[in-house]
Amino acid sequence: MSAGSSVRPWPALPYAEWRETLETLHMWTQIVGKVRLARAAPVNHWWHIAFPVTARGLTTRATPADGRTFQIDFDFLDHVLRITTSDGGEERLALEPRSVADFHGALMAALDRLGLGIRIWPHPVEVEDPIPFPDDDTHASYDADQATRFFHAMSRANAVLERFRGEFRGKSSPAHFFWGSFDLAVSRFSGRTAPEHPGGFPNLPDRVTREAYSHEVFSAGWWPGGAAYPAPAFYAYAYPTPEGLGAAPVTPSDATWVAELGEFVLPYEAVRTAPDPEGVLLGFLRSAFAAASELAAWDRA
Repeated sequence: MSAGSSVRPWPALPYAEWRETLETLHMWTQIVGKVRLARAAPVNHWWHIAFPVTARGLTTRATPADGRTFQIDFDFLDHVLRITTSDGGEERLALEPRSVADFHGALMAALDRLGLGIRIWPHPVEVEDPIPFPDDDTHASYDADQATRFFHAMSRANAVLERFRGEFRGKSSPAHFFWGSFDLAVSRFSGRTAPEHPGGFPNLPDRVTREAYSHEVFSAGWWPGGAAYPAPAFYAYAYPTPEGLGAAPVTPSDATWVAELGEFVLPYEAVRTAPDPEGVLLGFLRSAFAAASELAAWDRA
């Protein structure tokens, strides 16, 4: 039996069962993301720091480093973190129950052995009550089965988001994973600038948010669960939010407007258990975009 054949294409992912692994993995991805941030050339809306989804997990992509390139990959099938360089160097860290502090120290040591010598600002972002990475012995969980389920759910969502992206001829982001908010997202742009964003995200400088939302945008994606919404779900929103968006008709009937979030939310479970999950999800994305772009008077033609 192949490594992934026992996992359903749209696996169950109960938040309560994998919350501790999620919280630890969130911090691990932030550490790796900050390594990418330290060396990657800036791209608008912080697209340069997001992780593409691979056939086995997530990747930083090739990143410049003093005449070489390096790449860091999360492999959620073999449960290993691979660090490779363009001159043949390689280091591996096991993805297993280990504290954030231990992961941080092991990764920094591996980068040193590869001659990369990268240092990061060792503090989490976009979370309440952050613990500096070198001091975080609280988050130390890693359930391999749950991590693989997370990957397969993300992979299926990514395929649909990429298809949705391809239906738009204007400026659009790739479907990619943001390690700060720990979600998979794709964004479409009208071409118009947006009013200054008020900011206010926890432990995130407002200048970061204001650059991210510098232009009028429709964003949609997949959230694997967290404090703001304790269940895996798909979401869609627009910035600025056009008047009347929350009352707009969006399919399927399981999709609802959550005023506290300012987003349409479609539970992952409703998609996963549908006879045609891809069709249901595409319907949600298309109808949410139609509502947002029409109410905001985008030049859709």
